[in-house]
Amino acid sequence: MGLIELIAEVSGGNVIALAAILSSLAMLSTTLGGLPVILLRGKGATDRSFSLLVDLGLGFSSGVMLVASFTSLLLPAMERFGPLHPLLGLVTGALAVHAVNLLIPHEHLVKGYEGPEKAVRKLKAAWLVALAIIIHNLPEGLSIGVASAFGVGDAVALGLAISLQDAPEGLAVSLPVYATTGSMSRALLYAWLSGFSEVVLAVMAAALTSVSLPMLPAAMGFGAGAMIYVVSHEALPETHRSGHENKATLSFFIGFIAMLLLDTMLG
Repeated sequence: MGLIELIAEVSGGNVIALAAILSSLAMLSTTLGGLPVILLRGKGATDRSFSLLVDLGLGFSSGVMLVASFTSLLLPAMERFGPLHPLLGLVTGALAVHAVNLLIPHEHLVKGYEGPEKAVRKLKAAWLVALAIIIHNLPEGLSIGVASAFGVGDAVALGLAISLQDAPEGLAVSLPVYATTGSMSRALLYAWLSGFSEVVLAVMAAALTSVSLPMLPAAMGFGAGAMIYVVSHEALPETHRSGHENKATLSFFIGFIAMLLLDTMLG
């Protein structure tokens, strides 16, 4: 029995159960990815080696997310439903994440604060960091949910891809939280929380699109647009701010190729 058939059997053909299983794998990966922050105990939280590790992880994640946006969401939607609604969803998804970036205050590892200026004094730095990752994980959960409503094969490919790239994202959460709070338990809690946010949105998206199939092509485009925006506007620029541009670019291509191979192997 292949992996797709196994997950389909475990989910019992239920779209919401499928979304819950795949997003839970992503949550587990994010949580485990935050564990290396334990190695920081007794060391400086700004150690260059850890900065490099985060940049490599974000570069790898960007390559995976970019391919997954096309092969598991945008292209399947366009092939089945035509280009109009998926492309409208693509633009809407990118604009939605852009609006969230402008309206909700959050903190980047290198770039720093982003959001309404009046809010920066009202929120602690650790919460700003956690909000940043949670905001950018929501498109991943949304994408898993709508892919689950589309079909098991595409959903499994996308779910595994997101799980693969969520491990370095977990470190990208826990590292800055530990740097700003000095609390190991809080750093690991926020890594779990960022993964849990994907489960919530994946289940909600699966439930909504499964009962309203006309929304599916636009929703798939929306998820793709949201993830592509995060890659272009957030993840890749963040990897090029600490002097690790060449290594981060190499990591991006490794993630890109890994996702292409994964998609090909799963058919």
